[in-house]
Amino acid sequence: MDTVTTAILMYLAAFIDAGSGAVIGVGVLGAAVRAVRLCYSLRMKLEEALPEIRLLLGRWLALSLELMLAADILRSLIAPTWDEIGKLGAIVVLRTTLNYFLEREIEQTLVRKTENVPVPAF
Repeated sequence: MDTVTTAILMYLAAFIDAGSGAVIGVGVLGAAVRAVRLCYSLRMKLEEALPEIRLLLGRWLALSLELMLAADILRSLIAPTWDEIGKLGAIVVLRTTLNYFLEREIEQTLVRKTENVPVPAF
């Protein structure tokens, strides 16, 4: 592969990785701000506010997982050996599984919230 293309892909993958870290940071800060707002401003108990906080953080984490997967795919384009393809396959399976269960939990929490069913605090 052309060295210029390889360099561009490596920088793009690094940029996406940094963006993924930034997304996690924004999600954690947003969840912390939401927790403070719900617990202190609205006088809600932490157990009552926890499902909403987890829902907010879960959405950010799902986005971050997708960005990390994109960066891994870009890196695999550079040196597609069977070893790299196998590692990418394992990463794709793990991250897709994590994202699936995270999305499922988010959907269940939203359904419970709209039906006013108590959500376990975990």
